[in-house]
Amino acid sequence: MNSLKNKVALITGSARGLGKAIAERYAALGADIVINYSRDKASADEVVSNIKAMGVKVMAVQADVSKVADIEKLFNEAENAFGKIDIVVANAGIELVNLPVTDFTEKQYDRLFSINTKGSYFTMQEAARHVSDNGRIIYIASSTTSFPIPGMALYGGSKTTPRYLVDVLSKEIGHKGITVNSIIPYAVDHSGIFTDPDAYPELRAQIIDLCPMKRMAEVEDVANIAEFFASDLSSFVNGQHLLVNGGSTC
Repeated sequence: MNSLKNKVALITGSARGLGKAIAERYAALGADIVINYSRDKASADEVVSNIKAMGVKVMAVQADVSKVADIEKLFNEAENAFGKIDIVVANAGIELVNLPVTDFTEKQYDRLFSINTKGSYFTMQEAARHVSDNGRIIYIASSTTSFPIPGMALYGGSKTTPRYLVDVLSKEIGHKGITVNSIIPYAVDHSGIFTDPDAYPELRAQIIDLCPMKRMAEVEDVANIAEFFASDLSSFVNGQHLLVNGGSTC
């Protein structure tokens, strides 16, 4: 079993969904955890309680990743509390689907790119400045960045640009033993727009039909790969983008 004992992991957008699953997985492996949330303090407090029960240290920091000053505050508070940061997961993001190119607005563009693109860029920048040597930086992308889909221009576009940053950053700081990789999940059940099991029934059915394994991804599927990228098993895996999509080709 992998061990993250004596490691400190910071996960953005970790009050719910994928971020929560990754934070709780790292805690179960012995890491101390920095939870980040934007508005939902109640959910963040619930995750903190869950993690405390695992016997590790945990703190929650409110920070809006669309604001660079908030990202800097997040990292500074984490480092002040724990003395170091070993693992950073740039997970915070929002989704917008079924929106044709002819219909999206400037307001929608600005909102998605301020969180998904700007937020991820500056989260990884701060990670590069703060993560300990031999640490890990992980970006949570989307399978829409590999397979363009009608109606996903804004969302997929906003998630694509940080993938390029992963490539560049892996080369700039690899000499420190720090690996930088991205996880590219298929549509994830019980997360994001699919948190409500009754939401988007037609899209859900289409996604399941297109996957050879005839199901959506689960948060635990993504947490499994996040565990691998955070562990010593991936110490020579750098600048990679791993699809977690059950073999789907669209």
